[in-house]
Amino acid sequence: MAAIAVGSSRIQPVSSLPVGSRGCFLNGSCRPGCSATVSRSNYGHDFKLLQKVSGAGIQIQQARHVFSGAALRSSLAYYGRACNNRKQNCVARTVEETPGVETEHLREVCTDEYKDQTIWMSDVVVRQKRPYFLNRQWTTKDLLYVSFMVAIHGMCLVAPFAFSWGALGVFAVMYIVTGMLGITLSFHRNLSHRSFKLPKWLEYTFAYCGVLALQGDPLEWVSSHRYHHQHCDTLMDPHTPYEGFWHSHMGWLLDDKSTMERVGARSNIGDLDKDHFYKFIQRTYIFHPILSAVALYALGGFPYLVWGAVRAVLVYHITWFVNSASHVWGTQRWKTGDLSRNNWWVALLAFGEGWHNNHHAFEYSARHGLEWWEFDPTWYLVRFLQAFGLATKVKLPHKEHMARLAV
Repeated sequence: MAAIAVGSSRIQPVSSLPVGSRGCFLNGSCRPGCSATVSRSNYGHDFKLLQKVSGAGIQIQQARHVFSGAALRSSLAYYGRACNNRKQNCVARTVEETPGVETEHLREVCTDEYKDQTIWMSDVVVRQKRPYFLNRQWTTKDLLYVSFMVAIHGMCLVAPFAFSWGALGVFAVMYIVTGMLGITLSFHRNLSHRSFKLPKWLEYTFAYCGVLALQGDPLEWVSSHRYHHQHCDTLMDPHTPYEGFWHSHMGWLLDDKSTMERVGARSNIGDLDKDHFYKFIQRTYIFHPILSAVALYALGGFPYLVWGAVRAVLVYHITWFVNSASHVWGTQRWKTGDLSRNNWWVALLAFGEGWHNNHHAFEYSARHGLEWWEFDPTWYLVRFLQAFGLATKVKLPHKEHMARLAV
């Protein structure tokens, strides 16, 4: 028998587990009925989270992703700290494997009554909260980012007093250009997941629309997003709601040190980081928001500038809702082993990105709304481009893959 004690200091190195043993670690709220995840140890190889089992009031969820030993160790330590922080005595154990018979049990011992820290109207239990404003160290980058966010949100308060129909038109056009063309179609589906291929001139055009969304340069955005999928809802995920709704929405952006520990390596963008266009944007990124602000002011004065800021704030929060709301509220059609949900109202706001459980099940798919009624305007645009020969190698889910992951 091998044992991993979650909530104590006795967390064994992953490599020390014997071949064929089953390492169990807590993945829930430290109480009967919580969820737990089971992983099989193949000595010297990666861990794959295993099959879905229900019993004794404990749900063991299947996970599709493969985590490295280091990531799994981090997760074990993470959930252990969460239990300790809540003064729980939580233990997840591996149990003997009878020769010739695959027998799995999970015994969970939790002491001390406590109050659930569940996100409102959801089943997501917050395991660990971090201080964002008090009792923390602020870096220069944190202070600059907070100042910028306060300023640009403050401009929204001025918007009713700077209204004009022209400014509203700029808001609407830029919402679509930066939100759909820039973030969802380019940064997300094209660059992050390579769901389809575009001619370079068109790829760069759409990518520049994403630059105007003021969410960072393409290399930074794509790298962070790929890390999110690689370590979804674990310690290494930059924005998991297990650290609170605020953290998953925008709190993670206010703690540069912690975020860079998770995504700072930027070692997952080898297909992009030698591209001269993206390297140029990375080097000169700070000038592009300034130039766009100057252009708006030149076109329509202060009202255009204000409503351009309102557009940026709207696209910010819509993007962040995909990270937060679509991991907290909604339905799950597919066994992805994470918190991703299909959320209809996020899909309406975010040009189809809210069908997030669909997306996490089939990351490579250019289509997120897999049913006819799942509104996905980004997919409709991809189909339009495909009809004219501009989008090629368009990827869609395979029937076998869908059957394997169906709930």
